[in-house]
Amino acid sequence: MKGIKRLILLMVSSGVVFQFSCCKNADQADITNKHQYRKIVETGELAAIDSRSFIMPRYGMLWHQMKVIGLLKHGSIVKAGDSIIQLDATEIKKYIIERESQLETQMAVFEKLQVNLDNKIQDLDSKLKNELASFDLKKLELESSRFESDRIRKIKSLEFDQAKIELAKVKRQLVLNKTIDDYEMKIEKIRVKLLKDEIKNAYDILPKLTIRTPISGIFQIGINRQTREMIKVGDDIYQGNNLGNVPDLKWMKVITFISENDFLKIKQGQKVLVRLDALPKVSFEGKVQYIGKLCHPKDNKSRQKVFDVEVSILKPDERLKPGMTVSCEFN
Repeated sequence: MKGIKRLILLMVSSGVVFQFSCCKNADQADITNKHQYRKIVETGELAAIDSRSFIMPRYGMLWHQMKVIGLLKHGSIVKAGDSIIQLDATEIKKYIIERESQLETQMAVFEKLQVNLDNKIQDLDSKLKNELASFDLKKLELESSRFESDRIRKIKSLEFDQAKIELAKVKRQLVLNKTIDDYEMKIEKIRVKLLKDEIKNAYDILPKLTIRTPISGIFQIGINRQTREMIKVGDDIYQGNNLGNVPDLKWMKVITFISENDFLKIKQGQKVLVRLDALPKVSFEGKVQYIGKLCHPKDNKSRQKVFDVEVSILKPDERLKPGMTVSCEFN
């Protein structure tokens, strides 16, 4: 009887141990499973996929500073080709007037030089003809003096040599003057061309002072680097200053990050659920478009290391605006 009781007690104890062991293993498996398949959720900020910035350029070699005389209202809806910023053209127009006046003067100088050079060439040609005639005459006199005395022949020979020297001198002068005149003409032509190019370049700048957006979207006024405030009409803007931006609101993306511990758990093209903080119950489908290659601190005060991630929203929605805070659920 006692043996039967021991056997029953042993069987009950074994069953309890087995049940506890199974429960423990099941709990561990459940914990492991939950850890393995837990969802990754990170915060981020919406941005336009296509956004154009308008940076103040250097207009030609002279104008690195321009005055704003026209500016579209911040937040205005614009279409491709709309003017958004107008810069002052007064200084460039004054420059054009000055250069056109200089061009007129230079053209007059050029024409006068042409006349003077033509007259000089005519004078040298006339002088050359006279020297040729004198040379021929002295040559004839020398030939006809062969029956004269030695003294006369000597004189005629010297006169002929002198005529030969004068003729060579005039010919050389003609060649040198032609070379000098060609250089002078080239210099004046270059001066005229430079003035014409400067005037043309200035005229080409004028339409660029009306800045137009190449895409549709919403116009955002830039910050004046000198005043640290939004640009306004009357401000002098320097080269390199951002005048404004136009983001295309049709297609949006999320700028977010992923912890270094979760880096290997996501991949490009992976589906993501995006939720606006303003509309937490509404989700938008997205996919991982870009994963950064470099790990960096999350911010200056944090030791957490993250990788940059971009998530593209698959369908356009008017409720999505740049700068809105969202959460990204990586499945």
